[in-house]
Amino acid sequence: MRSLLLTLVAFCLAFSPCVRAEDARTAALTTADDARVAATKSADREKLAAILSDDLRYAHSSGTVDTKQSFIESLTTGRTKYVALDYEERAFTFPAPGIALMTGRAHVKVANATGEVDMLLSFLSVWREENGHWRFLAWQSCKLPVPAAPQR
Repeated sequence: MRSLLLTLVAFCLAFSPCVRAEDARTAALTTADDARVAATKSADREKLAAILSDDLRYAHSSGTVDTKQSFIESLTTGRTKYVALDYEERAFTFPAPGIALMTGRAHVKVANATGEVDMLLSFLSVWREENGHWRFLAWQSCKLPVPAAPQR
């Protein structure tokens, strides 16, 4: 009887409109964020301009804060180059209509005038639905300690 009840609950959840709507938003945001990462790594001005909100606040793990204009300028002039940006974890939650929070951990390599920085970050970002499209609104990250090498 218990397994039948669990199966029924699972079936109802799987076909619930709320679950489908959240899955669709998560898929759309994953696609949008993958496009943002690709545009960031390639320093594609047009793609960055399209995906970043005009109200962008990008707070780097170094404490530097960029606007949409200063972030795009930094990337397109080559002052900052994202060599790698690979997620270890990435999850989306939806605290309010038209707002999505993305949290996780990412391995990031950035090259700038002082050299290359290789870091593991914990991050929180905010996406906002603007005119029917998800736009990247904010980023805040902090460096995590490098895991210790296993002892032999």
